[in-house]
Amino acid sequence: MIKVILVDDQSLIRQGLKALLELETDLEIVGEAENGEKAIELVSQLQPDVVLMDIRMPIMDGVAASKEIQQQFPKTKILVLTTFDDEEYVKAALQNGAMGYLLKDTPSEELAVAIRAVAKGYSQLGPGIVKKLLTQFPANVTHEEPSVPQNLAELTPREKEVLCLIATGASNREIAKKLYISEGTVKNHVTNILNRLNLRDRTQAAILANTFLSYLSS
Repeated sequence: MIKVILVDDQSLIRQGLKALLELETDLEIVGEAENGEKAIELVSQLQPDVVLMDIRMPIMDGVAASKEIQQQFPKTKILVLTTFDDEEYVKAALQNGAMGYLLKDTPSEELAVAIRAVAKGYSQLGPGIVKKLLTQFPANVTHEEPSVPQNLAELTPREKEVLCLIATGASNREIAKKLYISEGTVKNHVTNILNRLNLRDRTQAAILANTFLSYLSS
């Protein structure tokens, strides 16, 4: 059972999320908080697996709370769920301990998948979030094509397909559906890709993939 804490300053949002997520037999909502300060207290008391964290809240926002939770309780994973897709919010959240960043219009079944993935240590980014992250990297003013790393060239054709889909922000379930393979097979491919490329998580994989997208797609 994955223990989840909901953090949002709007009680109606928390109630709605709780009602939807409790339909999932492997997810248990163990607590709710209306701000980051309360969230830290609950994490200390309840030791949840995942905190579903809003960004803009009174007293203490989600970025500050994520940083504190990551430092004090590194085993607890943080998944941001917010209405704000501003580049600075995304960057700040991920730099301060969040394992994923989704928008509140994410379908409940996809949110449940993301919670499970984050609980296992996988990063989860909503559609369009990867592109926002890439905007922080300056364009190559010389327009020279970067040389392809050898370990990238050693990926199998299927691994390259999976990596290209990671670059779009697709979840394991979406990749499995797209490639007509099982979700378990996708997980194995993702693990192999991260290990072979010496990457920490899907965010790094997405950034690398976008850098060499023309090569991977050829």
